Parts: sequence; C-alpha cells; structure tokens
Amino acid sequence: MRRLIVTADDFGLDAPVNDAVERAHRDGILTCASLMVSAPAAADAIARARRLPSLGVGLHLTVVRGRPALPPADVPDLVDANGELPTNLVQAGFRFFFLPRVRRQLEQEIRAQFEAFRATRLPLDHVTVHNHMHLHPTVLGLLLRIGPAYGMRAIRIPDERGGGLALRPWIALLRARARAAGLCFNDATLGLRDSGAMDSARVARLLRNVPHGVTEMYFHPATARTPYIERELPGYRIEDEFRALIDPDVRRAVEASGARLIAFRDLYQEVPEKCSVSSSLR
Repeated sequence: MRRLIVTADDFGLDAPVNDAVERAHRDGILTCASLMVSAPAAADAIARARRLPSLGVGLHLTVVRGRPALPPADVPDLVDANGELPTNLVQAGFRFFFLPRVRRQLEQEIRAQFEAFRATRLPLDHVTVHNHMHLHPTVLGLLLRIGPAYGMRAIRIPDERGGGLALRPWIALLRARARAAGLCFNDATLGLRDSGAMDSARVARLLRNVPHGVTEMYFHPATARTPYIERELPGYRIEDEFRALIDPDVRRAVEASGARLIAFRDLYQEVPEKCSVSSSLR
C-alpha cells in the first residue's frame, strides 16, 4: 500500500505563497499546507484555508528564521536586535539546550504558536517544524509536551532515503518518541535533498520510486517572487515548484506510482486506535 501526502510549507509567508497553495490544492495534487501563524500573510492564508475544507492545514512551528508569535519584549533571549528569531541554527541549538532562560522562553513561544493556531478555529491536521528543528531534542521535548493539548495528532519525520548519516540518530530518536506518544507520522520523505528545486521533471522522477507505506513530499511553492520571499527563500525555484504541483504530467506520475493522495488526518481517522503508521499501515 502506498499513500502520498503532498504538503506546501510556509503557508502565510506572503500572498503569492498563499495563492500557490490555494491553486495547487484546487487544480493540482496538493493535499496539505503548513501555516506559519506569525508570518506577514497569515491572515490571508487563514481566510483561504476556510474556503478549502478539504485542505489539511497544519502548524508550521517556527523557532528559527522567522517572526515570533509573542512580542519580542516577552522573549528577549530568543530574538535578535530586529525582534526576529535566530538565523544561525547551530548557535540556536546550543542556546536551546544549555540556557534555562532560553528554554523557558522557547516553551512560551511554542505554546503561543499553538494558541494562535487554535484561534483560527481550523482543524489541526498536522505539525511540521521550520528547518526541521524538531530533530533537536529540546525542541522535540517541548513539542511533545505542549502539542497534544492542542490536538496534535501527526508530525513530519524528515527521513529521505540516502540522507546524511549524521542525522540518522536524531531521526531515529524522533521516530521512537513520536511512536511512544501515539502520533501519526510519515514513513519516508521526498524532497528533502531537493528542497527549493522541485520542478516537474524532478518530481516525476521521484514519483517513480515512491516506497510502500506513507510518504510525504513537500514543496515551497509561490506564484510570483517578492522581495520578502527572496529574503526568506533565497535561491528557491518557487514558481517552478508551483508549476510542478499543477502539472498534468505530474498528476499522471502520481497515478502511475500507485500511490493514493491523502492528508495527515486520513491516518488518524483510518487507524484511530494506533497511529504509528510504520507498524499499522505497511
């Protein structure tokens, strides 16, 4: 059995991203989108999502490279001089782990983002984390402590075949802790190594090797470039990624793969009593 979740990250980043999400869901293969609740175009994304009840909308938790949900004055050790979350992931990781005051503010910020998503009144389809920072044990621990109270049932495991060996222990830990928490998760990921370059030809090639189980393929689409998108996603071929999502040849490649398109919520609706998909859906 092959099941394929197709997700757009950074929903809410800017209007062309939101436009791409809406059009790719209506006219293409997109099944899910991950909402950045404190991004500049979040309100527009929420309005669009309410018009798209079949779109699985999740929280794209942002603890680096973005704007906090809380006022910067409330999380002074979590933000830079411009009031934005840190851009140096390694340095942020050390601070999250070793500095108690930073961990306390990180917990407050994570809770605030879940609260902001709850305020949208959208069903929480899944949770992803910007730059896959839930591979960090501190972020993961806080996510697993806070998320279930807000209806978190599914998360992304960023595990692509042939990925770097350095991340294997952290991916294994994430998978084990997600399973222990009874969360749904994907077995495999497509697009991790090709992030920002998921054009039609590359997507069609990846679809020739969709593994058994549950696979997530994720994108960063937009219908146009803006200065803010350029700043946040430098070098990403965002328009090519949007075109891939609505390309009839890509849809035919999905059909040829034998995979059924689903959202994360289909996992916990179909197997509510046990949501570790790697053991229950293979």
